[in-house]
Amino acid sequence: MRILKVRRTERGKYARRHQKNAERFRQPITKGDTVRVMRGEDKGKEGKVIRVFPKSGRVTIEGVNIVKKHRKARRAEEQSGIIDMPAPVHHSNVMLLDPKSGSPTRVRRRIDADGTKERISAKSGDAIPRVR
Repeated sequence: MRILKVRRTERGKYARRHQKNAERFRQPITKGDTVRVMRGEDKGKEGKVIRVFPKSGRVTIEGVNIVKKHRKARRAEEQSGIIDMPAPVHHSNVMLLDPKSGSPTRVRRRIDADGTKERISAKSGDAIPRVR
């Protein structure tokens, strides 16, 4: 019977693959921002960001991409059934809204004198406040 050996080269290959899976997307969008959907079935709809998924690069928006989910009752007093819930969309399909005009804008970053990072609207030049 032959003894199996794990080569270091293979182990390194798999380590890189998992490292790539753990990478996070840099998104200008955070929880609480108001965004407009630019592509897809819900094009033109606006809503508030409920949740951000940094590993997959997706965001869940209130009232956008509504899907039906079959939910089972977890407790005796809960009722099971089909519920409507928002599903996540990719962050490249949405744009942040300018606080001044309310139109979609790209985001720039500026570092203040005290060292804090600030998001700037490319259209108006105003600061976009972080809503937490």
